[in-house]
Amino acid sequence: GNQKKTNYALRADMTKQEFVHEVLDGIMPPPQYFSKNAMLNKEGYSTFDDVLEKGDVPLSPEKFELIANQEGALLLDVRTQDEFLKEHIPNSIFIGLNGSFAPWVGALITDLKQPILLIVPEGKSKEAVTRLSRVGYDNTLGYLDGGIENWKKASKEVATINSITAETFQEEYNDSLNILDVRKPGEYESEHLEKGITFPLDFINEHMGELDKNKKYYVHCAGGYRSAIAASILKARGFENLVDIKGGFGALKNTEIPKTNYSCPNS
Repeated sequence: GNQKKTNYALRADMTKQEFVHEVLDGIMPPPQYFSKNAMLNKEGYSTFDDVLEKGDVPLSPEKFELIANQEGALLLDVRTQDEFLKEHIPNSIFIGLNGSFAPWVGALITDLKQPILLIVPEGKSKEAVTRLSRVGYDNTLGYLDGGIENWKKASKEVATINSITAETFQEEYNDSLNILDVRKPGEYESEHLEKGITFPLDFINEHMGELDKNKKYYVHCAGGYRSAIAASILKARGFENLVDIKGGFGALKNTEIPKTNYSCPNS
């Protein structure tokens, strides 16, 4: 009885159509791996012991590189965003263990059978393999032994992505900048930079063709985690002129850069 009196979606005079609209308004499409996991539950999957035996394997830089080339493996860097932006293996993708790791893996890596090689913080390889397996990604082939330091000692190439503070961005700001806001649409609608373009990380693979590889893009999210993911994907796809904004919109709110908000009309 109390819910019927107080719940926003249970008004006595609400029609079925109104109820559906209220409940679904603002909800993003389900991650693509949901239906695939349901199929795995029906068809069966590898035991966790088998997954761990195959995936929690230290690899020398030479072996790591060889398997990457032979298997077409995705290089998944699960360190912190600051560590990744500072230096990383070329063409690797960042999705850090310290954030919403599994949901973003599920949203952005479309093939559950994709061979994966890991770059992990020391002692975190088992956790990374485990968390991947929990959402259906059972094809981890090993991790880089000794991490990025061992990679550099082997005279292998590293890449970087420029990262600046909100204060530095304010000094560089002008109306001609290309600013990608990779937060969810609802976050963008609530408040955003006047010149910011909504470019949700959830749909980056579908909309990457709208960007120009010859242009410079400043990328931000709410706090810095998602922008590093977006920048890593863009970098791996050939976008070289990228700048990550540290602290995201949380830091940008404290600057004098013009901001605005709007609400989308009901569909």
